[in-house]
Amino acid sequence: MTGNSLLTSIEAGIAGLGQSLPDGASEQLVTLLEELERWNRRMNLTAIKVAGDMVAPHVVDSLSVRPHLTGASTLDIGTGAGFPGLPLAIAEPERAFTLLDSNARKIGFVQHMIGTLRLSNVTAVRARAEDYAPGYGFDTVIARAVTTVAGLIDLSAHLINEGGVLLALKGKRPDEELEALPADWTYRVTKLQVPGLDDHARHVVAVSRRPLS
Repeated sequence: MTGNSLLTSIEAGIAGLGQSLPDGASEQLVTLLEELERWNRRMNLTAIKVAGDMVAPHVVDSLSVRPHLTGASTLDIGTGAGFPGLPLAIAEPERAFTLLDSNARKIGFVQHMIGTLRLSNVTAVRARAEDYAPGYGFDTVIARAVTTVAGLIDLSAHLINEGGVLLALKGKRPDEELEALPADWTYRVTKLQVPGLDDHARHVVAVSRRPLS
């Protein structure tokens, strides 16, 4: 897929979400996918190897959770090659994002993209969530395809600001996982509509120490 075709596909997905992006953001997303395709030829960063096939499952899926972000700071746990953190940071330049992963190659790619795209609002950190202790909390902690919701609370409770929110991106509604949540945490489940992934169930579970509206 050419750069123009990628741009068209990305813009169609964004429109399908009912979102708009800052000037130049769509072009940055094209560069992100082109670079990920190039790096994937040398090392295994993601299961999807072709840039055109990454639009829906990586870019559009990442941005589907954008309306659920809260506050000025976001931590992406287990970001891998930068999803959902990089697309969200491109779409939300006024928010600060920290992208966390223990895999050196993947964090190396994230650092490469921060420099290539000149993203002043993103920091990449190589660490495990349970060992990460920055000395401050985050307004939003987000994770995609990382353990159970209760497991995420165990990993990241020390990283969530008082009144902050943990967002767990899931496929089907994880009712069994929700039954295992600690009693002092509340949750809200929202079904996501992701253009291009119409055959795949997508949900976001918001979890907080405070009541959620």
